[in-house]
Amino acid sequence: MSVFSLQLRDYQHQQRFEDVVSFVGEDDSGSFGIKAQHAHLMTALVFGLARFRRNDSAWTYLAMPGGLAEFRDNTLTIVTRRYFLDQDYERISRTLTEELLAEETKLSAIKQSLRHMEEDLLKQMWLLRREMGNV
Repeated sequence: MSVFSLQLRDYQHQQRFEDVVSFVGEDDSGSFGIKAQHAHLMTALVFGLARFRRNDSAWTYLAMPGGLAEFRDNTLTIVTRRYFLDQDYERISRTLTEELLAEETKLSAIKQSLRHMEEDLLKQMWLLRREMGNV
Protein backbone atom coordinates (compact mmCIF):
# COMPACT_ATOMS: atom_id res chain seq x y z
CA MET A 1 0.00 0.00 0.00
CA SER A 2 1.27 3.45 -0.92
CA VAL A 3 2.09 5.76 2.00
CA PHE A 4 2.84 9.42 2.68
CA SER A 5 4.35 11.40 5.57
CA LEU A 6 2.35 13.42 8.07
CA GLN A 7 4.04 16.22 9.98
CA LEU A 8 2.14 17.79 12.89
CA ARG A 9 3.35 21.05 14.45
CA ASP A 10 2.04 23.18 17.29
CA TYR A 11 3.56 25.73 19.63
CA GLN A 12 4.97 23.04 21.95
CA HIS A 13 6.22 20.23 19.72
CA GLN A 14 6.13 18.44 16.42
CA GLN A 15 5.62 14.83 15.38
CA ARG A 16 6.23 13.02 12.12
CA PHE A 17 4.62 9.81 10.89
CA GLU A 18 6.21 8.21 7.82
CA ASP A 19 3.67 5.45 7.11
CA VAL A 20 0.31 7.18 6.71
CA VAL A 21 -2.08 5.62 4.19
CA SER A 22 -5.11 7.89 4.61
CA PHE A 23 -6.09 11.24 6.15
CA VAL A 24 -9.60 12.66 6.59
CA GLY A 25 -10.03 16.30 7.57
CA GLU A 26 -12.51 19.13 7.26
CA ASP A 27 -12.31 22.68 5.95
CA ASP A 28 -15.04 25.24 5.25
CA SER A 29 -16.14 23.34 2.15
CA GLY A 30 -16.66 20.08 4.09
CA SER A 31 -14.84 16.79 4.65
CA PHE A 32 -12.04 15.66 2.36
CA GLY A 33 -9.62 12.76 2.16
CA ILE A 34 -5.97 12.46 1.19
CA LYS A 35 -4.04 9.43 0.05
CA ALA A 36 -0.45 9.06 -1.18
CA GLN A 37 0.55 11.07 -4.26
CA HIS A 38 -2.37 13.50 -3.85
CA ALA A 39 -2.12 16.72 -5.85
CA HIS A 40 -0.75 19.80 -4.11
CA LEU A 41 -3.29 21.09 -1.60
CA MET A 42 -3.39 23.93 0.88
CA THR A 43 -6.41 24.60 3.08
CA ALA A 44 -7.53 25.97 6.44
CA LEU A 45 -8.83 23.21 8.72
CA VAL A 46 -11.79 23.92 10.98
CA PHE A 47 -12.09 23.40 14.74
CA GLY A 48 -12.75 19.73 15.45
CA LEU A 49 -11.50 16.24 14.76
CA ALA A 50 -9.52 14.89 11.84
CA ARG A 51 -8.21 11.35 11.58
CA PHE A 52 -5.48 9.38 9.89
CA ARG A 53 -4.60 5.74 9.44
CA ARG A 54 -1.10 4.34 9.41
CA ASN A 55 -0.03 1.09 7.74
CA ASP A 56 -1.82 -1.82 9.47
CA SER A 57 -3.26 0.20 12.34
CA ALA A 58 -6.51 1.67 13.60
CA TRP A 59 -7.57 5.28 13.03
CA THR A 60 -5.75 7.89 15.08
CA TYR A 61 -7.86 10.95 15.88
CA LEU A 62 -6.44 14.46 15.81
CA ALA A 63 -8.23 17.14 17.87
CA MET A 64 -7.31 20.74 17.09
CA PRO A 65 -8.71 24.27 17.14
CA GLY A 66 -8.29 24.63 13.39
CA GLY A 67 -5.04 24.93 11.52
CA LEU A 68 -3.35 25.09 8.15
CA ALA A 69 -2.77 21.97 6.07
CA GLU A 70 -0.50 21.64 3.07
CA PHE A 71 0.11 18.52 1.03
CA ARG A 72 3.24 18.75 -1.10
CA ASP A 73 5.83 16.23 -2.26
CA ASN A 74 3.92 13.36 -0.65
CA THR A 75 4.01 15.03 2.79
CA LEU A 76 1.02 16.46 4.64
CA THR A 77 2.05 19.22 7.03
CA ILE A 78 -0.45 20.51 9.58
CA VAL A 79 0.33 23.59 11.66
CA THR A 80 -2.00 24.48 14.52
CA ARG A 81 -1.91 26.24 17.87
CA ARG A 82 -2.37 22.98 19.74
CA TYR A 83 -3.31 19.39 19.02
CA PHE A 84 -4.07 16.12 20.76
CA LEU A 85 -3.80 12.58 19.37
CA ASP A 86 -5.68 9.50 20.53
CA GLN A 87 -6.96 6.24 19.05
CA ASP A 88 -9.99 6.29 21.36
CA TYR A 89 -12.78 8.36 19.78
CA GLU A 90 -14.70 8.92 23.03
CA ARG A 91 -11.63 10.09 24.93
CA ILE A 92 -10.46 12.45 22.18
CA SER A 93 -13.99 13.86 21.88
CA ARG A 94 -13.95 14.68 25.60
CA THR A 95 -10.53 16.29 25.23
CA LEU A 96 -11.80 18.37 22.33
CA THR A 97 -14.82 19.51 24.32
CA GLU A 98 -13.16 20.06 27.67
CA GLU A 99 -9.72 21.42 26.82
CA LEU A 100 -9.79 22.93 23.36
CA LEU A 101 -13.28 24.42 23.65
CA ALA A 102 -12.33 25.93 27.03
CA GLU A 103 -9.19 27.43 25.43
CA GLU A 104 -11.24 28.85 22.58
CA THR A 105 -13.68 30.42 25.06
CA LYS A 106 -10.81 32.04 27.00
CA LEU A 107 -9.19 33.25 23.79
CA SER A 108 -12.46 34.78 22.64
CA ALA A 109 -12.82 36.61 25.97
CA ILE A 110 -9.26 37.94 25.68
CA LYS A 111 -9.90 39.16 22.13
CA GLN A 112 -13.09 40.91 23.24
CA SER A 113 -11.23 42.56 26.14
CA LEU A 114 -8.52 43.78 23.76
CA ARG A 115 -11.18 45.21 21.43
CA HIS A 116 -12.71 47.15 24.35
CA MET A 117 -9.29 48.45 25.38
CA GLU A 118 -8.62 49.56 21.81
CA GLU A 119 -11.99 51.31 21.60
CA ASP A 120 -11.34 53.11 24.90
CA LEU A 121 -7.88 54.16 23.78
CA LEU A 122 -9.22 55.52 20.48
CA LYS A 123 -11.96 57.39 22.33
CA GLN A 124 -9.40 58.95 24.70
CA MET A 125 -7.20 59.97 21.77
CA TRP A 126 -10.20 61.52 20.00
CA LEU A 127 -11.17 63.46 23.15
CA LEU A 128 -7.59 64.64 23.67
CA ARG A 129 -7.34 65.77 20.05
CA ARG A 130 -10.68 67.58 20.33
CA GLU A 131 -9.55 69.35 23.51
CA MET A 132 -6.25 70.37 21.91
CA GLY A 133 -8.14 71.78 18.93
CA ASN A 134 -10.13 74.06 21.27
CA VAL A 135 -7.00 75.60 22.79
